Amino acid sequence: MSRLRTFIAVGLDKAIRDRIAALQETLGRAGSDVKWTEVENLHVTLLFLGEVDDREVPEVCRAVSDRTKEHASFTMKVETAGCFPNVRRPRVLWVGVGNGAQELVALHDDLEPPLLELGCYRREDRKYSPHITLGRVKSDRPTHQLSAELAKQAGWKGGEIVVKDVLVMSSQLGPAGPVYTVLSRAKFSG
Repeated sequence: MSRLRTFIAVGLDKAIRDRIAALQETLGRAGSDVKWTEVENLHVTLLFLGEVDDREVPEVCRAVSDRTKEHASFTMKVETAGCFPNVRRPRVLWVGVGNGAQELVALHDDLEPPLLELGCYRREDRKYSPHITLGRVKSDRPTHQLSAELAKQAGWKGGEIVVKDVLVMSSQLGPAGPVYTVLSRAKFSG
C-alpha cells in the first residue's frame, strides 16, 4: 500500500502562467529569500487532501467527478497580488481571483462533504480563499522592499480563462521541487 500526496485544483493556461512568471521575476528583484512556485506547477487549489491511500484515489476521483458535473463552466479572472498573513510579515505570496471567485468557493463547498465522508479530507480552520501561490518566504530577513513591491502590484492583471474542469492531482516531492501528476480530470456539465 502506498500513499499519494493529493489535492484538487483548477489549472491555468500558458498565457496566465507566463504573466505570473514575469510577476515572480519582478517581486524577486526585491531581494527577499523566497522559494518560488515552479511556473508549470501554478494552479488554484480547491482542496488539499494530503496523503491518500492509493486504493482510495479512484473513489476520490469519482466523488469529484460526480460533484463537478453539477456545475457549469465559468470565466475566472486572475488579478491582484498580495500575501498571507499580512504585509508586515509576508509568508505566502499570492495572486488572487476576481471574477470566478464565487464559483470557486461554491465548488469548494460542494466538494467538501463527499471527501469528508470518504475520510480523506480534514476541513480547514480558515475560510477558503481562492488564490494562486507564487512563493513562500523562507527566512526572517527584512521584507520591506518585498512589501513595497507587492503594494505596487495591487492592480496587477494576469488575464482570464474559461474554467471547464477540475483536476485531481498528486504531488511527489523531489530535490528540484514537487512534480505534479494529473490523476483525473472532472468536466463541468456545460
